Amino acid sequence: MDLDEVRRSALPLNDPGGLDPVLDRVGDARFVLIGEASHGTHDFYAWRAALTRRLIEEKGFGFVGVEGDWPDCERVNRAVTGDGDPFDALYAFERWPTFMWANEEVVGFCRWLRGWNDALEPASRVGFHGLDVYSLWESLRAVRLYAADRLPGQMEAVTRAMRCFESYGHDPQQYGLATRMVPESCEQEVVDLLAELAGAAPADAAGFAARQNAAVVAGAEHYYRSMVRGGPESWNVRDVHMADTLVRLSDFHGAKGVVWAHNTHVGDARATDMAAAGMTNLGQIVRERHGEDGVVLVGFGTHRGTVVAGDRWGARAHVMRVPPARTASVEAVLHEALPFRAALFLPPAGGGVGGGAPHDGPAWYDQPMGHRAIGVVYDPDRERWGNYVPTVLSRRYDAFVWLDETRALHPLHGEPSGDQEPETYPSAM
Repeated sequence: MDLDEVRRSALPLNDPGGLDPVLDRVGDARFVLIGEASHGTHDFYAWRAALTRRLIEEKGFGFVGVEGDWPDCERVNRAVTGDGDPFDALYAFERWPTFMWANEEVVGFCRWLRGWNDALEPASRVGFHGLDVYSLWESLRAVRLYAADRLPGQMEAVTRAMRCFESYGHDPQQYGLATRMVPESCEQEVVDLLAELAGAAPADAAGFAARQNAAVVAGAEHYYRSMVRGGPESWNVRDVHMADTLVRLSDFHGAKGVVWAHNTHVGDARATDMAAAGMTNLGQIVRERHGEDGVVLVGFGTHRGTVVAGDRWGARAHVMRVPPARTASVEAVLHEALPFRAALFLPPAGGGVGGGAPHDGPAWYDQPMGHRAIGVVYDPDRERWGNYVPTVLSRRYDAFVWLDETRALHPLHGEPSGDQEPETYPSAM
């Protein structure tokens, strides 16, 4: 590896002003997807928030969609667009791992967003929404409450769906296991529910939230059925749901959107070994649907530091060390090449999947290398046997933020213990 070539392609990143080249690359893109190499690193959240603020202030982006549950994030949305305190809404997160969103870094951004929105008319305020698919019961209860108050004519469909799921003890994973053993499911009830809500709910914010909760129920029903079968289907169901939700949010707000999610969802799967395993992801889907000019994908990486994670799913999370990166990985190369702590890389535009970078011979970022990915479950001592995704950096991202040494984020409260099976198994991302 030519380290001088790496140095020549690096742009020092000392403050948010150093993000100017990313803003230039964004242009008129409809979506900017901003990643993270772990769910528990302060620096990723801080730089992601700094870039998002600039996208809102300077580019007119109108909502933030995150790798979180719709009902939980809807409380945050009401706080940032209304009169509540985002701290209270974020502290109320209960699903493990709560530290992903219930942390001081997200509180700081959401309080800034609340202040930004105070100067805007209600219809123009920037929202904060969850894109994920896990909240089957929470979303079903939200639909029931909405229908009881606003759509009594649809209560029969809601009741049928709830009764079907109640027979599985309010446990979506038990539901998935049961449908594997017996070819019965609640699929038809959910389809009926979604059709009823889509046709009857008004186009206001409450009606949109109800329709989205019904869509979550449909997505979760499919997700939990596919999860127990193994293979890539459940991952793909989840990321397609996130991509569909992103478009619905953009249409509802009439605005461009920012996404916060793990690199594994944000970076184009076709530039990794995920494609060979039959997996797609959010970054790939959005590129395919909206074209490479319609989306900008931003990845993050680090060489060493600390991170918040759990030893196993449901265990109390704590601060762990992040050891120096594995030899010959993206992170090891950047650490060796760069004398400064933070840097920005922007491979030539058009170098994405199906394109070609306009230079002679492969640049360093066009060569496949391992790229570290840390989930909410992490064992630093076993990192050399895993945690690295084979990646062609220039095809996976449009921009890459390098932070040589990083530190753990600051959760709002301790993590509950428990022995739940991981919903994001085996990746925990």
